[in-house]
Amino acid sequence: MGNAIQDKTRSFAIKIINCYKFLTEEQHEYVMSKQVLRCGTSIGANTRESKNAQSRNDFLSKLSIALKEADETDYWLDLLHATDYIDDDLYDALATDCVEIIKILTAIIKTLKDK
Repeated sequence: MGNAIQDKTRSFAIKIINCYKFLTEEQHEYVMSKQVLRCGTSIGANTRESKNAQSRNDFLSKLSIALKEADETDYWLDLLHATDYIDDDLYDALATDCVEIIKILTAIIKTLKDK
């Protein structure tokens, strides 16, 4: 795993933080926004932590947690969009990035498990 996934998840986390600020400051939404902030930033934290994994299984575990967090983020984004807290443009931008991260993590995990 190169730095590409770490760069992508860090960039995504920044977008999620900005979305959280928008949701709390402009939309006055405090419950779902906290959830999306937590899981959306956790993706990058876990991919970053995988760099220092103590074993192959530990590495795989960190990436698997990141994948679960990405899937949860996708869920919260969908709910925020469905309830009109975020518009189509913001949803499309964030969901596209999130799905791309899910696909990359899934491919990395599959490759590791196949070896």
